[in-house]
Amino acid sequence: MSLIAIVVGLLLLIKGGDWLLKSSVSLSLILSIPKAVIGMTVVSFATSAPELIVSIQAALSGHSDIALGNVVGSNIANLAFVLAITIIITPIAVPKSFFKTDWPMMIFATLLFIVMIASDQILSSFEGFIMILILFGFIFYLLNKNVQNELIQPASAEFKVLNKKQTFIYLFAGGFALWLGSETLVKGAVSLATLMGVSERVISVSIISIGTSIPELSASIVAIIRKEKAISLGNLIGSNVFNILAVMGVTSMILPIQVQDLDLISNDLVWMFVISMLVLLMVFIPRDSRLNRFNGIVLLGLYIYFIYGLIG
Repeated sequence: MSLIAIVVGLLLLIKGGDWLLKSSVSLSLILSIPKAVIGMTVVSFATSAPELIVSIQAALSGHSDIALGNVVGSNIANLAFVLAITIIITPIAVPKSFFKTDWPMMIFATLLFIVMIASDQILSSFEGFIMILILFGFIFYLLNKNVQNELIQPASAEFKVLNKKQTFIYLFAGGFALWLGSETLVKGAVSLATLMGVSERVISVSIISIGTSIPELSASIVAIIRKEKAISLGNLIGSNVFNILAVMGVTSMILPIQVQDLDLISNDLVWMFVISMLVLLMVFIPRDSRLNRFNGIVLLGLYIYFIYGLIG
C-alpha cells in the first residue's frame, strides 16, 4: 500500500504540475514576457510547485527530513538527472545569462542554504524570510533589468496559449491535484521508510525527489523539442533557485525546520554543491560554452552513483 500511495501521489503531483505549468506559461505569453525570463521565473516556479507543496505538507506533519531531503534531492536530480538526459538528447549552447545571472544566483542560493542549515541544523522562520526577500529581489532584477540580448526577444510559440477560461480551469485543477498528491505522497513515504527500516531522508532524497523533478524533465524536453533551449536550461537553474529560496523559505516561515538526519548535511548538501560547481566546469571545458552528450553521460553516471550510495 505504501508504494501504491507513493505512485498515486507522484502521478497527481506530475499532472498537477503540468496543469499549473500550462496555465502559468499561458498567462506569461499573453503578457509577452521574454523567453529567458519565463524559463527562470514562471516555468521554474510552476515546476517547483510539487516540491513546495510536499515540503510544506511534510513539515506540518512533523517530518522535516522529508521537507529538506525533497528539496536537496530535487536540486541534485535537476542537474545530474534532468539536465543530463536533456543534453544527452541534444547538446545545449549556454546563453550569456547563465554566466551573468543564472549560475551565480544558483550557487549563491546554494551556499546561503548550506550555511544556514550547517551552522545550527535549523532553518528558522527569520532565515526563511531572508530567503523570500532575496527571491523577490532576484525576480525584480530579472523583470526590470534585461541586460542579456536573449531577454529582449518576446516569447511567442514555445507553449500553447490557453484562453482565460481554460487558464483558470488548469490553474485550480493543478492546485487541487498538487494538494491531494502531496497528502498521499508524504503518508506513503513515511510508511515505506518505516517498513524498509531506512530514514525518511533516504526516501525523500531518492524516490520523492526524482518524482517531483518529473515536471522539470517534461518542461525541458518540450522546450528542446520546440527549439527553445533558453527555456530548457533557464528552467532547471531557476528551479534550483526557487527550490531553495521559495520552497525552503516559505516552508520555514510557516514552521522552522530542524535537521534530524545529519547525513543530509555531511553527504547530500555536499553533493548538491559539487554538482552545481561541476556544471560550471563543464561549460568552460573545452571552452565552447556548450553542454554536450559526454557531459550528460558523466552527470547521469554521478547521479546513479549518488543514488546507489543512498540505498546500497
